[in-house]
Formats: sequence, structure tokens, C-alpha cells
Amino acid sequence: MNKHARIFVAGHRGMVGSALVRRLGAAGYDNIVTRTKARLDLTDQQAVNRFFEEDQIDVVFLAAARVGGILANSTMPASFIYENLAIETNVIHAACRSNVSKLVFFGSSCIYPKSCPQPIREEYLLQSALEPTNEAYAIAKIAGLKMCEAYNRQYGTHFVSLMPTNLYGPNDNYDLTSSHVLPALIRKAHEAKLRGDATLPVWGTGSPRREFLHVDDLADAAAFVMESSVNDGVFNVGVGHDLTIRELAQMVCRVVGFEGALVFDAAKPDGTPRKLLDVSKLEGMGWKASIALEEGMRATYRDFLDRCASAQETGVAA
Repeated sequence: MNKHARIFVAGHRGMVGSALVRRLGAAGYDNIVTRTKARLDLTDQQAVNRFFEEDQIDVVFLAAARVGGILANSTMPASFIYENLAIETNVIHAACRSNVSKLVFFGSSCIYPKSCPQPIREEYLLQSALEPTNEAYAIAKIAGLKMCEAYNRQYGTHFVSLMPTNLYGPNDNYDLTSSHVLPALIRKAHEAKLRGDATLPVWGTGSPRREFLHVDDLADAAAFVMESSVNDGVFNVGVGHDLTIRELAQMVCRVVGFEGALVFDAAKPDGTPRKLLDVSKLEGMGWKASIALEEGMRATYRDFLDRCASAQETGVAA
């Protein structure tokens, strides 16, 4: 890939997008294009078309999305399906019209059926029902990857879809109303430690199993795919092993330094019982995740302290 290629990172302020900007910059790519929402609303079709016509983009990383945890997905399904469908439709179509050389679309492991065989292979998609708590988001992401497949087939585009497992890392969202499980646990454990609480409440039974991938590993996988000869297809991105939410919470407490007891609220939803990705397809091409969970979690906690802790310590919401 030409180091001077104009690479548009859609969603550069988010966790995935910012990791992509770091990774591409470190690799010597010197023409990374970004736009804030104030300058370019990706749900506005005319604005997106105009941007692609004027900026002569070569490569697209479509990391912009409306994301959130179980609570946000359960209470705002219309927002999740509308905004994500609008972003995907506009960017994928405009990229095709502008003849970009490659587009990398980011989906999610939640696209797979709630009760499918483990580990989850790419071909298990659409074989049975989705997890109800994030169905709207999952359907939008499925539509995005199917759009990539359809445009490749009809127009000969080079659009590739990556399906990462649960992500964490620098620039994560620690808002308890919209965050995912790992950053939520980090914030809750930190606040409990500051208050001197004896217990830490955790949603669900603690029995579901989850896999966690550091966002810098995902960015590395995306750069690997961009630079490879792969021009289509769906690829799982993960570490290939999982742990229970109870084990995750215990690790968070160890990293944060909270010494109280965990209390699991079984009245709250567990979500999908297990989500472990089969990552053999991408590993067979020569890419493998390298950041161990506890190592990555310690770096993530430092990020939380840098970005949020001063507000937390003065009692102000981050």
C-alpha cells in the first residue's frame, strides 16, 4: 500500500478509530483523513457524497457507529438501527461511486446467533435467532457486511468485513449508562475502592463467557488486511479464548486494587451465554493477537485514570 494513499478513518474519535489513526501513523502513512461529526454528518447522504467527490479518498476504514452496552441497546433500539444503517448505507455507496481501492468495514461478534456452536465460525451467520437485547444493532451490522458482499459481487469493489470480539483499550467509554462490561467494571471497581465499599455489584449471574480483544490488536489486524491481497470476505478478529464474567470481574478488582466482595445480581440480564470466536481464518493468513488481557487491562486502567479519575475523585461524573 502506498504510504501517501488518502486513507479516510470514519469515526476517528472513537476507540477503534483512534487506534487506527495511531497504528497507521506508526506505520508511516502520512495522508490520514479524518472528519468530526460537526464537519461531516455520516447520516447525511448528500454530505457524504460531496465529501467523497471532493476529497479523492483511496482507502476507507468504516469505524463510525452508534455503540453501547446491554442497557443502551435494550432501551434505544431505534437509535441503534437507524443511525448505523444510515452511516453504512451512505459511506459504502459513496465509496463505491468514488472507486476507492479498498474499504474495511467493522462489524461485531453480536451479529452471530445467540445459541450457535462454539467457537463461532464465520459461516454460522444467520443460522438461527439473535440475542434479543442487541438485535437492532446486530441487524444493522449484518446489513453492513451484506452490503459489502453485494457491492463486491455487483460492482467488483474490494470491501472487506472484520468482526471483532468484545473490545477494550485506550479511549474507551466509561459511562455506566452506555458502556460495555469491561470499562463499566473498571469504573465501578475504581469508585467502590475510593468509597471504601465492602461489595461490588455486578450485573447478571457471572456465568456467561466472553472473549476480549485489545483495540490496538484490532487496529493491527485491520492494517494487516488493508496491506494484504484480500479483497473481500468476512473475518473474525479475536484472541481465541474466553473467560467468565466472574473471572473478568475478579481480574478487574485485582488490577484496580478493590479488595471487597463481588455481588452478582441475577435479576439483571446475562445476554448471550457464550461468544467465543473461531479466529483460525485470519490466523491462517498470518495474523494473530499479541496483547494479553491482564496486560491490556492494566494499560486501560491507566487510561481511565488519566481521562476520568480526577473528575471521579472530586465527585464529578466523568
